[in-house]
Amino acid sequence: MTLPLILCLVATVIPVFFGKIHSAPAWLSLQALALGWISMTRHSELSLHVLALGLEVLLVRAWLVPTLLRRALSGHSAARQDLMPSNLFAWGVAISLIILAFRFGDGARADVRALTLGVVAATVMIAFLILATSREPAAQLVGLLFMENALALFESLMPEPWALPVHLAVSGVYILTVAVGSWLVRGHLPAPSAAPALKEIP
Repeated sequence: MTLPLILCLVATVIPVFFGKIHSAPAWLSLQALALGWISMTRHSELSLHVLALGLEVLLVRAWLVPTLLRRALSGHSAARQDLMPSNLFAWGVAISLIILAFRFGDGARADVRALTLGVVAATVMIAFLILATSREPAAQLVGLLFMENALALFESLMPEPWALPVHLAVSGVYILTVAVGSWLVRGHLPAPSAAPALKEIP
């Protein structure tokens, strides 16, 4: 299970350092695929519960939510901006937070549970950093979605998966987050009639 955890970490770290906001849906899909991989392989036997969990991850986290986010970002000028400010100070803080997160999950190289805890902590800290450093609603929405994916990953540390009603509630919150966030992002689009109105002023 080490490979999907590393994939999940890469899908969180790369866009923060080198990604634009418009590429966030693809990285969220990659995170979801890694989560689905982890969910399907952590149990020795496939049950109806496990299959339902994998289907929820694929349909909601890997397809529906990234699609809604991609539509919200379409034509938005902020989509071409960096997810996090590209300066040495922000990068230094991000690297420090990632190191601190893996110190929190001590022994991450030797134990899968510790590595999982390190990835969860790193994702949450990166999400908080995005929320703290970016004023763009689109970037802040991506930070919230990163944080909710970290919550889903945290479930893999538990001896038994959450009950199906809990999964439905978590999925509902995830969809509600991107729905409300997309509405707020579209609300920050520049008004198309503003420029002509200025030209008419003598």
